[in-house]
Amino acid sequence: MKKIALVTGGTRGIGSAISRALNDAGYLVAANYQSGVENAEKFRDETKISAFSWDVSDYKSCESGIKEVCRVLGGTIDILVNNAGVTRDCMLHKMRLEDWTKVITTNLNSVFNMCRLVIQSMREKNFGRIVNISSVNGLKGQVGQSNYSAAKAGIIGFTKALALESASKGITVNAIAPGYISTNMTEAIPDDIKENIRKGIPVGRFGCVDEVANSVLFLVDEKSSFITGTVLNVNGGQYL
Repeated sequence: MKKIALVTGGTRGIGSAISRALNDAGYLVAANYQSGVENAEKFRDETKISAFSWDVSDYKSCESGIKEVCRVLGGTIDILVNNAGVTRDCMLHKMRLEDWTKVITTNLNSVFNMCRLVIQSMREKNFGRIVNISSVNGLKGQVGQSNYSAAKAGIIGFTKALALESASKGITVNAIAPGYISTNMTEAIPDDIKENIRKGIPVGRFGCVDEVANSVLFLVDEKSSFITGTVLNVNGGQYL
């Protein structure tokens, strides 16, 4: 029986690449999304991957969404990839409370919501794979991203704690910290700033979404059962 993999923010950017890679590897994939209905429908038509809409920052919405995924796909979640995230960049002395709250609830609270709702069934099966997408900026910080950096750093601490709690139950919990990856978000960065960023990456280029997706495949593989509580840096050698 195919293992069920759930990817939050799974219909665009890095999340879309992760969903597609898991699907191609033979997993039964559910891709979560909140906004961008037209994009989600296009993704579903192209990939034939089931897509489900709910707000990952809201616990009750996650509870309903996961129940629907399990009902439609006919089982409980074996693999969870927490990828959903937003940015609201601003210098702290100008940051609005709502911009802080939006990023923390979407990027960090969502990881609690999703893990809390799948961890018991994983413990009962003595198997589970959880991969949380953090960021290089959760390790080193970034100007104008105190909210984002705090959330992504929080994900790393959460990952390490849950890994310790879950290790004896056959569940691995790891984080991936991507560097600068070519997505629609990075394409919007002005060319001169992008060039300065590129110069600071030892391999001399931005990463691609498939490189992050391949890292997820490695961590969720059954043969990776001795790897837990780690942070895998996918950043082209970018110095921290």
